[in-house]
Amino acid sequence: MNLEFYNGKKVLITGHTGFKGSWMCQLLIMAGAEVTGYALQPPTDPSLYEMCDLSKHMKNVVGDIRDLKHLLAVFKETQPEIVIHMAAQPLVRESYKNPVYTYETNVMGTVNVCEAVRLTSSVKSFVNVTTDKVYLNKEWSWGYRENEELNGYDPYSNSKSCSELVTSSYINSFFNDLPVAVSTARAGNVIGGGDFATDRIIPDCIRAAGAGKDIIVRNPYSTRPYEHVLEPIVAYLMIAQAQYNDKDKYAGSYNVGPNETDCWTTGDLVTLFCNKWNAKTGANIKWVNRYDGGPHEANFLKLDCSKLKVALGWKPRWDVEKTMEKIVEWSDAYLNNGDFIEVMKNQIKEFCEG
Repeated sequence: MNLEFYNGKKVLITGHTGFKGSWMCQLLIMAGAEVTGYALQPPTDPSLYEMCDLSKHMKNVVGDIRDLKHLLAVFKETQPEIVIHMAAQPLVRESYKNPVYTYETNVMGTVNVCEAVRLTSSVKSFVNVTTDKVYLNKEWSWGYRENEELNGYDPYSNSKSCSELVTSSYINSFFNDLPVAVSTARAGNVIGGGDFATDRIIPDCIRAAGAGKDIIVRNPYSTRPYEHVLEPIVAYLMIAQAQYNDKDKYAGSYNVGPNETDCWTTGDLVTLFCNKWNAKTGANIKWVNRYDGGPHEANFLKLDCSKLKVALGWKPRWDVEKTMEKIVEWSDAYLNNGDFIEVMKNQIKEFCEG
């Protein structure tokens, strides 16, 4: 990836205060971009965004993507060239508790962002970030391709399928006739240092390790494609850059996932964390199986990322073993009052330059 492309570019990110958004902001700030973020207050406490003081180096706008009037005003004021839409209600279990809010945010929020892009002539490249869960999951053993049927099961997954359809409609109805390139990106399960979300396995591991307690695993049997947070972030920026320069060649839909060897069960992933953590810290943490059935979630889901590899020359850089080393490195610095910001910056440099 050519980070120099982003030097001086005006980039607007929705959902910038979240885990992925914080890593993307840090990377773009290091690249010299003029970054504007539009999001609610950070969704977790502690918050990686606040811990890294990112608002000192970018324009931070507190706003709800359901508020079209406010969103349009921010687009008009900042005149972005590139838009990355990541704001969402991102949790499966939360979507069962609050389905209406999930649909309002993930569907109408996407409508509002598409409308803001449509009405802002400065925008040349727009990437809508969705999820691997947009596909109608048939629990088969091969990876889904971008032309497979969309129909997520739970409210979160289904609302993201709708987000894809909204984007497709705007492309057909408006964007094809405008000088703006639009893509959607469907990423797998993202892990990395600085994730403090509830109901996610790696944050649960870090919290338990910090407290010296056993890790409770509610579903050790599901298989997921795991990747370091920098993998999809760099992919999104590569897509945004490529279609900025050549709309006809690169705009489309892309899967962003790890190699097939990095589809792990949750139980095996936690075992790897325990081994890496214990080796680094001298601790003796372990995990316990508290399988609770819970609401329906896919047991097996995998992506075929051939299109992204062929079109942009992209390929996963860090496997799950390396990814877990980076998570343990960051988390150890955080829990022991080390310079976790410098660790984060060094990991970005290593990933982008390596």
